[in-house]
Amino acid sequence: MHIVDSHAHLDFQTIAEDLDGVLARALAADVRTILAVGIGDNPDTMHRARDLAARFAGNAGVPRIVASAGIHPQEAAAAGPQALAKVKELAADPLVVAIGEIGLDYYHADNPDISVQHEAFLAQMEIARQFRKPILIHCRTSELATPQARARYGDEDAAADLFRLIEQHWTPHGIGGIMHCFSGNAEQARRSLDLGFHVSFAGNVTYSRFPSIREAVQAVPLHRLLVETDSPFLAPQPHKGERNEPARTRVTAEFIAKERGIPVEELASATTANFERLFWLT
Repeated sequence: MHIVDSHAHLDFQTIAEDLDGVLARALAADVRTILAVGIGDNPDTMHRARDLAARFAGNAGVPRIVASAGIHPQEAAAAGPQALAKVKELAADPLVVAIGEIGLDYYHADNPDISVQHEAFLAQMEIARQFRKPILIHCRTSELATPQARARYGDEDAAADLFRLIEQHWTPHGIGGIMHCFSGNAEQARRSLDLGFHVSFAGNVTYSRFPSIREAVQAVPLHRLLVETDSPFLAPQPHKGERNEPARTRVTAEFIAKERGIPVEELASATTANFERLFWLT
């Protein structure tokens, strides 16, 4: 069986300090491909994911690692010419298969202004368009925002803004991407599909307090579905609260397969094929 973790922060300290063990456990759990997300701690360190992919390239004793590069919306204020030039430089590397995670986030009151987030998002979509690389979308729904963030951002809705910008500036190019760690509802999942995206589910789909995410799982056709960990975050039940790692993609895959009433092997085969098709991997 071949499972793909379509979103893991392998370069974050809590993972990187135990990376050999993390990769060994992933392979033992049949997680044979990992997309290492290259946002770093800030734009200055976004290259670390690409460096990990290069370090382990051709090593049959670990999962295949591919990378992304991008500026997280929480770091949008740092998306100046130098940082965007770095995204562009990394986008040219064959080990970097995607731009991201990028998007919008009105969840915390100390996040950048909305206009600043929009500008960074648009600039990175343009880089992705130039290099024909899919994008990895980060978007926290505004209804979950902190009270302080709601006071700051008012009635502005991150998901509505995100869909509008994607529809205008991305979908017409036919490149696609991933709605990472999908946390919306079935209607938003269908909107994502209509805009040309795959939808990826993380460990929070196993949390009982999010029935809308489970409804979204049922709304996404198997040929557009992906699974991920978002390591080191969002460990699935029964590991909630622990450090997450790619091996637990299998736990989420087993949960989703049970929800959909199919064998986990069928889910693994489909999501692996989806991932490889999206990123032109063999």
